[in-house]
Amino acid sequence: MAVSNITAVFHENVEKVWEIVTSLQNYSWRSDLSRIEIINEQEFIEYTKEGYVTYFTVTATEPYKRWEFDMENDNMKGHWIGIFTSKGKETEVNFTEDVTVKKIIMKPFIKLYLKKQQKLYINNLSKELERTYE
Repeated sequence: MAVSNITAVFHENVEKVWEIVTSLQNYSWRSDLSRIEIINEQEFIEYTKEGYVTYFTVTATEPYKRWEFDMENDNMKGHWIGIFTSKGKETEVNFTEDVTVKKIIMKPFIKLYLKKQQKLYINNLSKELERTYE
């Protein structure tokens, strides 16, 4: 099991940050994705630009505060927790992934991989907030 956490503060209100992060229709800001397929209100599938598939099941939604889901693909399964905290005109996000690898060969690399993915996600989100809400 590997746990990775990232925190960031954005100069936007929590409603705008929440809208971007939780929208499954508007994912063009995600540089790693080619598409998202919505199965129903709780389930969706992400496809990377390399064609890799990850299945998601939303397990908790508290608008503007908390979004959680289980995730699974061929290499890992785990849980993601997103905490959104309004700080006046700013929003702090705290994202935690708790992942178990399925392939033993990946075990030494999973923590580094998660950190890299989280950093990319925050960078993409930051660019989208700058582009959309300047």
